[in-house]
Amino acid sequence: MGGEVVRNILRLVFLILVQGLIVNRLDLWQGYILPSVYIFGLLMLPITTPRILYMVIGFAVGAAVDMFTNTLGVHTSACVFLGFIQPLFLLFLAPREGYEVGQRPTLQDLGMGWYITFAGILTLAHHTWVFFIELMRFTPFFETLAKILLSTLATLVLMVLGQYLIYTPNDRRKQ
Repeated sequence: MGGEVVRNILRLVFLILVQGLIVNRLDLWQGYILPSVYIFGLLMLPITTPRILYMVIGFAVGAAVDMFTNTLGVHTSACVFLGFIQPLFLLFLAPREGYEVGQRPTLQDLGMGWYITFAGILTLAHHTWVFFIELMRFTPFFETLAKILLSTLATLVLMVLGQYLIYTPNDRRKQ
């Protein structure tokens, strides 16, 4: 249990640093693609993580990203929102036999279709929150929608690649 907590903390710190020091400095397709790799760490928390703990962790992660990006709470609010809605999607996507205690939402454990649905919906919700809160208006709607969809797709591709880099089929129960 203690090792898993340390692993989660190290993963979150690593992803925050990658986001702040590398990804935020990239200018992909004239600013239309802005991946948020740090949410991969939030989506990798065990399925049985209590909602309030998820929201507190989301607050800390979002605040750290806000310090790197100087966005005054945009990422903090998006991560707290993500922590609030994540249990709802886990209930909606639960397999018939339910989840195992301590199970992680990984591609290897729950399958590609489940993971793409889970991560895709939550990433889309997060990015929608970030882009519309950052703008504080709906006027350039189609431009913002393009940024949301392209950034969601880029983030999702990076998360799937991250799944393949971190976990192998033999690692299923070592987590």
